[in-house]
Amino acid sequence: MGKLDVNVPKLKKNAFRYSKVRGETASRVRIPGGVIDAASLQRVVDIANKYGKGVIDITNRQGIEIPGIPLEDVPEVNKEVQLIIDSLRINQDEKGTGYPSSGTRNIEACPGARLCPFGCYDTTAFAQKMEKEIFPNDRHVKVAFTGCSNDCAKVRLADFGIMGMTEPQYDPDRCVACGQCINYCKKRSVGALSLVNGKVHRDTAKCIGCGVCVTYCPTRAWTRSKEHYFRLVLLGRTGKKNPRLAQDFIKWCDEESILKIVKNAYAYIEEYIDPNAVEHKEHIGYIVDRTGFDKFKEYILQGVTLSDKAEMMHTMYWGGNHYDRYDS
Repeated sequence: MGKLDVNVPKLKKNAFRYSKVRGETASRVRIPGGVIDAASLQRVVDIANKYGKGVIDITNRQGIEIPGIPLEDVPEVNKEVQLIIDSLRINQDEKGTGYPSSGTRNIEACPGARLCPFGCYDTTAFAQKMEKEIFPNDRHVKVAFTGCSNDCAKVRLADFGIMGMTEPQYDPDRCVACGQCINYCKKRSVGALSLVNGKVHRDTAKCIGCGVCVTYCPTRAWTRSKEHYFRLVLLGRTGKKNPRLAQDFIKWCDEESILKIVKNAYAYIEEYIDPNAVEHKEHIGYIVDRTGFDKFKEYILQGVTLSDKAEMMHTMYWGGNHYDRYDS
């Protein structure tokens, strides 16, 4: 591959960034769920020292970029990245050729229940399961997971944001009516708890399933439900044209339904993406803006059977920045 004769779309598809430095590129290392083993991380260091400039960039989406790689070394870097791809069990068409696509961005996740006392589920495990379902794919889609409604992973900036929920289980026999859960629910959440006749009452219509009561109860009167539930938010985006936050679509959703919904979205993109879009990477949010939400909803709910507990928005609207000229 010559320095002046490079197929840029092919380079990007292979998960290399086209650098502003002439004759150089940056290797993008995909880390679904944001967790990488120490041996693979050492391999990243080795590649950076051997082919790059000994510098590593940590991306906003929990991936790694190794800059300063000469374009002629791309095939060799792909061979050395193979051990990382194998270790992280990333889907691949042909070994030794690097990442097969880069359209669907690295799936990010906060630490979740593995480390965080507020985490309602294993975010990394779910993120890695989602990775198996949707990667590789050239379509520009962002998926993010967060363990609770604190949203440390900023999933409301993603096309599909998954927020952990729990249905708090209350044991009145363990409750001493100390009021700590009520106080913390008011201070750190939505104030869904109150004291009624010496026992705690949970307003189910107000409760967002954050688990704050579970975390702060000193007697274990509150515990997390065995079932995992999720709040699915849709079509947040950054960028130059009308950035916006994702809006709630389903709450108390199950894992299987979320996997199907996200996978179904790719069929919708294939049907309605603008064939004239640059490199066919039209953002899914703009496609929905063009076709209308009802058509998008029709596609993503195919084969999905929600539980009786799930609550879904039937019509959705997104805000955004709309400016009027200021006349002084």
